[in-house]
Amino acid sequence: MARVLIVGCGCRGQELAHALVQSGHAVRGTTRHPDRAVQIAAAGAEPWVGDPDRLSTLTRALEGATVVCWLLAHASGPPDSVAALHAARLRAYLRELVDTTVRGFLYEASGSVDADVLAGGVRIVRELGTTWQLPVVAIESGPAQWPAIGLDAVERLLAPSPAGPAIGVQ
Repeated sequence: MARVLIVGCGCRGQELAHALVQSGHAVRGTTRHPDRAVQIAAAGAEPWVGDPDRLSTLTRALEGATVVCWLLAHASGPPDSVAALHAARLRAYLRELVDTTVRGFLYEASGSVDADVLAGGVRIVRELGTTWQLPVVAIESGPAQWPAIGLDAVERLLAPSPAGPAIGVQ
């Protein structure tokens, strides 16, 4: 069993949380809105109120986490703010993971956010995964494949690999 942190535990995050809990994992899911904590708890996850625009609100959520899922491909808000979630904020958060218990990172690379912004996020995830030898997976899947593909990706990140870190897109 591992602890999985889902940053952006909205609809897709709650589906993944439920699947992970059913597979025996502990899950912590983040939301910007305190009133959504009840929905996250109903999915079986521990709610955490934090904002990826203010990374310090997510720092303690990392405690004991083995895998982080960055599910912000459907984030809404001002375009510059959303773009920052997949560039500057993503890069800063990945750097923060270096000295933690996190051993894998899943990036949602397909959603309502501009495709070029998400492609930039994939490049950042791959670059920093390689730099720090952190296994990473970027998921480009449609809703019909969710949450099974997310669960599979988390399980692959948790599996020991003698060949080194898994860095890929599915």
